[in-house]
Amino acid sequence: MIVRTTASGDPLETVRISNDVDSLIKVMARAGVSPEVVLEATYGWYWAADTLADLGAVVHLAHPLGVKGFSYRRVKNDVRDATDLADLLRMGRLPEAWIAPPVTRELRELVRHRAKLVAIRSGCKCEIHAVLAKCGIQVLMSDLFADAGTALLERLDAPAPYLARVGSLRRLIDDLDVEIDLFARLIRGRLAADDGYRAVQTIPGIGPTLGAVFVAEIGDVHRFPGPTQLASWAGLTPKHHESDTHVHRGRITKQGSRLVRWAAIESVQALGPGTGAGRLKHRVGDRRGRNIGKTAAARQQLGYVYYALRDGHVRSLTRRPRVAA
Repeated sequence: MIVRTTASGDPLETVRISNDVDSLIKVMARAGVSPEVVLEATYGWYWAADTLADLGAVVHLAHPLGVKGFSYRRVKNDVRDATDLADLLRMGRLPEAWIAPPVTRELRELVRHRAKLVAIRSGCKCEIHAVLAKCGIQVLMSDLFADAGTALLERLDAPAPYLARVGSLRRLIDDLDVEIDLFARLIRGRLAADDGYRAVQTIPGIGPTLGAVFVAEIGDVHRFPGPTQLASWAGLTPKHHESDTHVHRGRITKQGSRLVRWAAIESVQALGPGTGAGRLKHRVGDRRGRNIGKTAAARQQLGYVYYALRDGHVRSLTRRPRVAA
């Protein structure tokens, strides 16, 4: 649904088009030179943003959280939604999201697909554990899919349907392992010459996989004024409700990139007190609980990531030599 208005908000045209490039080009031919266009961050918006940019339009991407549902209206339809977006842009009140360049979006596609494959593989492994539990078979080893666990699965004694299901899941896991390794190689090839990718891997707890997540999902780190804004964007800062002199801070917002938030938490899971984030995790965890300690350490870890991507190194990770008095 496309709604065109004048700079003062007077309607010019309302038209519904098919989701294809040619239909969009025909409408934009009537929009003049360098029109201001606001695009809703909806399903499959990439092609529309690229087409509009190629046509010379100034493209703005509406932030989903800022215009969520237009819940203040009694009547909600596509025409009203598009009109409201145009009005917000015209009045300078549009909450905007960053439009990642095509190179970043391509890298994200690889990283997100690998993460999805890993999640599917984890689900298959959980299903095997569930089948064994149904059959009353105890798993005494820590890793069912290591050598000892594989031997257990090979000599499994259970009714035929359960054996068939376990065999099917194991074959799926083998295929997923191949695909995961393939996409890991594609990602490493894309990031081989990236200074930020090499720099984030100098941070304790961050290896090639988590480093790729940070580089792909954060994109241009210079769009953030500092590490505090990056942590807020990742949803690792507490909710803030303020009225008059009353201030209440709650749980973390969990708004923003789910993958970045997961990677930050995952990177501090095994950190000991010998690292800065590890010391913070244990200090806060002893006082306020383990999960809050991990969240605090993840915020600090994102600060290291910010400087690694911005400067190509993290000076705070290097201990200064003590000067004798």
